[in-house]
Formats: sequence, C-alpha cells, structure tokens
Amino acid sequence: MTRRSVGDLMTPTAVSVRPGTPFKEIARVLDECDITAVVVVDDQDRPVGVVSEADLLRRQTSGGRGSTARDLMTSPAVVAEPGWHAVRAARTMERHHVKRLPVVDGEGRLIGVVSRSDLVRLFLRRDRAIQEEILEDVIVKALGLPPSALTVEVAEGRVTLSGTVERKSLIPIAVRLCDSVDGVVDVVNRLGSERDDDERDEEEEHGGPHDDGLRAAPEPGRAPGGAGRDGR
Repeated sequence: MTRRSVGDLMTPTAVSVRPGTPFKEIARVLDECDITAVVVVDDQDRPVGVVSEADLLRRQTSGGRGSTARDLMTSPAVVAEPGWHAVRAARTMERHHVKRLPVVDGEGRLIGVVSRSDLVRLFLRRDRAIQEEILEDVIVKALGLPPSALTVEVAEGRVTLSGTVERKSLIPIAVRLCDSVDGVVDVVNRLGSERDDDERDEEEEHGGPHDDGLRAAPEPGRAPGGAGRDGR
C-alpha cells in the first residue's frame, strides 16, 4: 500500500539563518521568500530553533532586548524525519502547537521543511484514486479477496465499506487499512461477517462442523481396527 511520507511532501529547499542573524535580516528573509518562519541552524546545519513572524512581532510589542535569531527563536527545534508518515508529522505539530517542522537526515542536518499546508494536500486526492487503491491494496492484496467481494464507495474522502467477510475479526482490520490510505477522511463500516471467530475455533477443535466430537466405541471383544480377539 502506498503511503505518502514526509520526504514526499516536504519543501526540499529549506530557508535557514544562523543564530547570530539580526532582527532586520530575518524580517527581510521572511518577506523575500514569502514564508512565515525560518529555521535557525548551527555550523553543521543542524536545526537549533525556529523564528516565526509571531516571534518578531512579539519582540516589537513586548519591548524585549533580543535582536538576533538566538534571542528570538523558539528552541529547541521540533523536527521530523523524511521516513515519517504524514499522520505522525500532523500529530507532532498538534502536540507541540507548531505549524511546520524542519526535516532532518540521519545525522540531524536540515534537508527540508514540512508544513500544515503540505499535509492538507493529501486530502485533495481524488475519490476515484482512493477507491482504486482500497480495492487493489486493501481488498485484494491485504485481505486476499476478489475486488467484487466488498463494495467500496468514496465521496469527498469519506469511505463506506459494505458487504460480508468470512470472519468477524477481519472487519476492524479492513477498516484500519482503509483509514490509513492517503486522502481518507473517515471510514463508515457497514460490513457483516459469516461467522464469529469463536464459532470457527470451536468447530476446528471438534473436528469440523459436522462432527459432534464423539466417536463410536468398539464392540465388546473387538479391537478398534475391526478384528476380534481371535484375529477373525
């Protein structure tokens, strides 16, 4: 199943400044690059903080003395990795109350920036593309069913699953897999099952659905194989 990562969505040309960059230079960079925040990096290009428009305005309105990126930045920088799934990045932004995340490589160096607007693009995906991915990757590949086994309807990113699966335990799996598809806003579950998993386990334990678990005892004086004690 294709899942868009932070590396797919990020802006690879991240604008950055050094800790000693003065207030007016930061304001000029924000204006010329048409961005709302800039990453502050050290001599090894590792993010140490972020300066936003709000930080600049706060400095002006509060009458603070800080005049460089080091004084103004929000630190430490909350970062993401290119292999993160978009959902993880979104949750990180929400948890830390930030609108963007610097993206770093395996050595912690800045390689890009991912913003809320980058993540929102996922939900602009066409309904038809979402439906095709669910049919191919979820229904056929993951669940091992023919594409016609279940009905998949998608409207404005809202997925409705209907039909019947063999085992009840497959229902939450199918819903979870659909919910992880890029562009899905919600999943409406209308699936039913042919049997509960407890019933299946009980049948297998007793030898099948037509076996009551009891076997006929051998006739007196006759061995289980059918021959009598005298071999006749």
